[in-house]
Amino acid sequence: MRINYIKKIDKVLFLSVVFLIIIGLMAIFSVSYSGGEAAFLNFKKQLLFALFGTLLCFLFASIDYRVIKNYTGIIYIVMATVLLIVLFLGSSTRGTSSWFSVGLFGIQPSEFAKIVLIIVLAKYFSEVGSSYNLFKKILVSGFYTAIPVSLVIFQPDLGSSLVMIFIWFAMLAVFGLKKKQILILFFLGIAVSVASWTFVLKDYQKDRINTFINPQSDPLGSGYNVIQSKIAIGSGNIWGKGLGHGSQSQLNFLPEKHTDFIFAVIAEEMGLVGGVLVIFLFAVVFYRLFLVAEEAQDNFGKLIVLGAAFMLFFHFLINVGMNMGIMPVTGIPLPFVSYGGSSLISFMIIIGIVQSVYINGRRYRFDKESDSL
Repeated sequence: MRINYIKKIDKVLFLSVVFLIIIGLMAIFSVSYSGGEAAFLNFKKQLLFALFGTLLCFLFASIDYRVIKNYTGIIYIVMATVLLIVLFLGSSTRGTSSWFSVGLFGIQPSEFAKIVLIIVLAKYFSEVGSSYNLFKKILVSGFYTAIPVSLVIFQPDLGSSLVMIFIWFAMLAVFGLKKKQILILFFLGIAVSVASWTFVLKDYQKDRINTFINPQSDPLGSGYNVIQSKIAIGSGNIWGKGLGHGSQSQLNFLPEKHTDFIFAVIAEEMGLVGGVLVIFLFAVVFYRLFLVAEEAQDNFGKLIVLGAAFMLFFHFLINVGMNMGIMPVTGIPLPFVSYGGSSLISFMIIIGIVQSVYINGRRYRFDKESDSL
């Protein structure tokens, strides 16, 4: 690890991510009061994940991101193989076979598959160029995306598959789709969604969508989570009830409070101030990501950073939205904040790769300035 590279990272981006992790740790520690020793174990594990993820972030920041380009084929094959293996050998949790259990820890390959997809699509789009045949571009990039999406859907993990589809569509759109072409893909997406509703989605996934439309239709069943989340957010007022004093979270009315609905815990116990702070920090992260993308020295780096931005934005939009009752519940974690080792570590890895793009972009600009003198 080249220490001198670490000193050149985008400190604003890194510190924004660190503050989000700290807020998440505070919320997880708070809900551990009502969850006993098992819940407190979650806090200790998340702290360990944060430290390990930070180390990996620095490691990937110190590696020239262009080196990864040479191994995308191997990485993609390994990713697809692991996603296939987890279907047969993975641990089943709530009907979903998406984990490898390693002692007290679990590894969710689909979280890392999102990063692999970003890198593979970035390489493909950067190599074919904007003048390449559009139909072939859609077909080939869609094929690269369809394999991991299909394997993840079979787990079944609707949330992760939606993230991958959004990454593909957003990167494709940025790469030069015209409005008419975006419209065609939009209607194609509707057709696929209708087919998925009929042949792919499980009953509990359909219930989540129906609950999104009308949470009061089953207030004690599928609509319970959203209703309790909205109550928690609304009861926080300006300053919140204080850490460890949220009625919905501490009395266990709010389900999945350390993962899917951690934003509701923050809003209840830290109030509007805490909720706005989280949103502000994410806004800073997105702003810095787009700045890094603009200053990247090649299309490969630019597309990696944009892919990371799209992935994080979709996670943020869906998670905060479902906490507020304006998005369907899909089990998508809030980046850097929600409990989960695989998600936190994968997010820190992609931030590390973004930092590598930033560091090498700065060095490229400085070299050009030196040559012009």
